[in-house]
Amino acid sequence: MDGTRPKFGLHDSIGHHVTLAARQIERRVEDGLRAHKLTRTGWCVLVAVEEDGLKNPSEIAEFVGIDRTATSRILRQLEEEGLIARQMGQTDRRTTEVVLTDLGRNRMKDAMPICQENIAHYTGKLTAAEIVELKRILLKLRD
Repeated sequence: MDGTRPKFGLHDSIGHHVTLAARQIERRVEDGLRAHKLTRTGWCVLVAVEEDGLKNPSEIAEFVGIDRTATSRILRQLEEEGLIARQMGQTDRRTTEVVLTDLGRNRMKDAMPICQENIAHYTGKLTAAEIVELKRILLKLRD
């Protein structure tokens, strides 16, 4: 052995390119959401509750793609800001249900154009077929 290690080839790594693209997309939307006093994760929680009807913190965590600790932290922040309320479960009093407040609903509505524009910015760089293929490939990588 000559003492040299094989190169990793970071810039040839799929993971590296996926990470860079995700960070770029996240940074751009975060910059826009900041004007509405929201983070991308906070926005995703509001969408999960309002649009997808999720009420249970563990369902919200799975939907957003964050762990339970991060979910508890973001729910606490959103509650302190008056955007959500947590209440005892209606069918099972041992559970907690998350609901949007009127302020949360309005904040989400006000921030919606920023998120829609961000999606349009990136999907506008791709053909319809490329969008379908990219989603297919990303889902395959997540499997």
